[in-house]
Amino acid sequence: MKISPVALFHKLNAGLLGLLKPLGVWGIGGLAVIDSAAIPVPIDALLIDYVVHDHSRFLLYCFMAALGSAIGSLLPYYLGRAGGELFLLKRINRKRYEQLRDRFEKQEFLAIMIPAMMPPPTPVKLFEFAAGVFEMKALWFFTAIFVGKFLRFLIWAIITILYGPALIHTIVHEMHSHLAWVLGVGGILVVLIAVWVTRKLFDKRREAQFPAEEDA
Repeated sequence: MKISPVALFHKLNAGLLGLLKPLGVWGIGGLAVIDSAAIPVPIDALLIDYVVHDHSRFLLYCFMAALGSAIGSLLPYYLGRAGGELFLLKRINRKRYEQLRDRFEKQEFLAIMIPAMMPPPTPVKLFEFAAGVFEMKALWFFTAIFVGKFLRFLIWAIITILYGPALIHTIVHEMHSHLAWVLGVGGILVVLIAVWVTRKLFDKRREAQFPAEEDA
């Protein structure tokens, strides 16, 4: 009997949760590493669950989740640093590449921190890969991811403490009840973020053209 990739993914996800969640703060840190590096894990929901059962350690949970996320994000970052430049240079010329890099360097910290603050389905790994391609300093990259994720988790924790898990369950229920609207609005937000970042990073001037344009 064949097992579908989706079912296999869910089994792997459940196995990771069952293995690491009982480890407390170390468990949520480990799950955050896995979530950022490779396998998507519902890290926001897990953080909320941790906070619900132990309000007094909410700062520690946020810290460990943010630290784990920052550590895991180093994988796409170094992948971009190792081969991302060649990947881009196959599609744009050197002058264009240098212009993109210069634009990124002017606001690189915010260009990484803001996507890190956004909940799924924001494509954070694409921004992490881009940071490696444009050779953002590893310490600044790590700090930007940590700060962004910490603020995101802290907001969830404060909402949970002030209003209780019932509010979170209500939000989740309403999201499932209006899934089409949620996906539509979420898609629009992702597009708007992508457009904003693209306009910040990409030079709109046409002096540096794509190789195909130059050949034409």
